[in-house]
Amino acid sequence: MSDTTRTPAAPPARVLARGDRRPLDPESLLAREALDDLSQRGFTRRGVLCVMGLLAGGASLPFASEPALAQLSNLGGRLPEGSVKINANEFPSGPSPKGLEALLAAARNGNRYQYPETWDLVAALARIEGVPEERLSVYPGSSLALQHAVIAFTSPSRGLVTVDPGYEAAARAAEFIGAPVARIPLRADASHDVKAMLAAARSRPTGLIYVCSPNNPTGTVTPRADIETILANKPDGCAVLLDEAYIHFCDEPPGSDLVRADEDVVVIRTFSKIYGMAGLRAGFAMARPDLLERMAGYKSGAMPATAMAAAHAMLGEPDLVPTRKRMNRQRREDLFRFLDEHRFAYTPSVSSKLMVDAGLPTQKVIDEMAARGVYIGRPWPSWPTHVRISLGSEADMERFKVAFLEVARS
Repeated sequence: MSDTTRTPAAPPARVLARGDRRPLDPESLLAREALDDLSQRGFTRRGVLCVMGLLAGGASLPFASEPALAQLSNLGGRLPEGSVKINANEFPSGPSPKGLEALLAAARNGNRYQYPETWDLVAALARIEGVPEERLSVYPGSSLALQHAVIAFTSPSRGLVTVDPGYEAAARAAEFIGAPVARIPLRADASHDVKAMLAAARSRPTGLIYVCSPNNPTGTVTPRADIETILANKPDGCAVLLDEAYIHFCDEPPGSDLVRADEDVVVIRTFSKIYGMAGLRAGFAMARPDLLERMAGYKSGAMPATAMAAAHAMLGEPDLVPTRKRMNRQRREDLFRFLDEHRFAYTPSVSSKLMVDAGLPTQKVIDEMAARGVYIGRPWPSWPTHVRISLGSEADMERFKVAFLEVARS
């Protein structure tokens, strides 16, 4: 049952507290239908317990979600005062004043279960995306939707195909629950190698093909024609997970029409990026009802009313995304000019981050930048001299330029 049926949410599943060593009870976390589905797809009891651990651990696992992966890019704890934080693809501005006003109003009613905030967000998204409400399911960010898709469509007998370097959460979640993973190197232009991905998907049973476009960490887009090629030529019974966390920064068409066309696709979005809500957690998945139903068995609990209210309010600001997109593009183009001037190679990003070849071991650059108060993104082993740079404010990027030249030329 999806959120859009407008019934009260089920009681939240038990989450292990820090230091709690009691064994997980599968029936305490999942409905019988979900347990039966896992069994039918080849999960052993050990595999089911791994699924339980993923669901119960959430962001506390060292790989499981966007917040957890973002934490890999800093030294832990609060950063020193005056630091430049361009390590986690966060937008340099937070929610709009209108979004904050809605958030505060919801917070004042924090003693109540505010389910209508979720329902109103779903209705607004349905109008904007042009899809029926039953094809939408809201989440606290998009990372949990990603995890649920991995659980729903992969298994020890049906693997995941992804790219490298790419956003790691899908592959790591699949490996954690025992699903095989094929990592396909990006093409020379840092786009998805569709031909190689399809070959990998056909070489053994595959349940899910993961496409993040624009890609994280490279910021490069995989053209719509390539995505359509995957959908048209993938194996039967395989779904495509289209991660559009950064779609608002580029000019590519979003995947809403693929959902309307009944394709085997799950599109996930988040308000963490251009809407400035990384710490507030709002997102959603779009898909055919039968695909969402397969993911729904792993959901529990109500959505955060404050985040739902803020997201809904900002959807009603038609100039917000275009304005922030333009500001981001200006900062990106300024950074390109700097990198060109100093002859650094970088990925042709259309997003809010990019990969730069510093010509030095990635971790060395990260550490030396941090020593100068500038925190940049985590390493990807397949590109051992590249660093990921998130676009911050103008002042942030000026600090970055000075520090980066000192480190790269030292």
